[in-house]
Amino acid sequence: MSIPQNLNQFATLVDIITKLRAPDGCPWDRQQSHASLRKNLLEECYEVLEALDSGDLRKLCDELGDLLMQVVLHAQIATEAGEFKLEDVVSSINAKLIHRHPHVFGSLKVKDADEVAYNWEVLKQEERPPHTPILASVPKQMPALGYSREIQRRAAWVGFDWEDVDGIIDKLVEEVREFKQADILEQREAEFGDLLFTLVNIARRLGIDSEVALREANQRFYCRFTYMEEVCRHRGVSLSQLSFDEQNALWAEAKKKIRESKSGREDLNLRPQHHK
Repeated sequence: MSIPQNLNQFATLVDIITKLRAPDGCPWDRQQSHASLRKNLLEECYEVLEALDSGDLRKLCDELGDLLMQVVLHAQIATEAGEFKLEDVVSSINAKLIHRHPHVFGSLKVKDADEVAYNWEVLKQEERPPHTPILASVPKQMPALGYSREIQRRAAWVGFDWEDVDGIIDKLVEEVREFKQADILEQREAEFGDLLFTLVNIARRLGIDSEVALREANQRFYCRFTYMEEVCRHRGVSLSQLSFDEQNALWAEAKKKIRESKSGREDLNLRPQHHK
């Protein structure tokens, strides 16, 4: 089989996927289905997010290619089964974008991005069958924080929302009190869920993406804890054998060093030092 040329063309990708799925193609690709690729699709989405968070544009370019491959592979599987074709996928999104941007492809006038977002929701609701619940189209497979933010946002769209963020913060205080009063695991779990839900609501009102905020907090913890492990190795001590106060002191050092490294004031230095 000849090696495909014109690698910068979308048609080449389509042709490659078609050949991989052919009877004389790749055994792995041939046995895939929509269902079997769910895990792969999700992983590729997370890898794109990781590339975005890292700011590595070369990696982002590569990961977007992997994600695009998933789209074309699903379309090829659907084509073979007579379900739909890649052209239908493209036609659907083109029609959707035109319909949801009447201020660009029509005569509608808008004053700012907020009005665009409002009109977008109105137009999306028009596309759904009559009497469809507002929250029904939010994918339940979304990460819990993102799902929480989205259902809160849609409820707020029809006016079911706090007047200001101070009211939500008061609600948070109430939820903390209820959590502290819970005395069995089932109650604690429910109250903890309410706590998280309220925190997501506060973040939404302040323009903070709770999913992104937690991802970044996880990454900060990862970097600081890894620094602590590295320092302990260089100093010839065991992290687990340090006292709680010593571990906290090392944590503070990690925060300071990583912050300085990111600000460009110095390189991260893990040279052995005497541990007191």
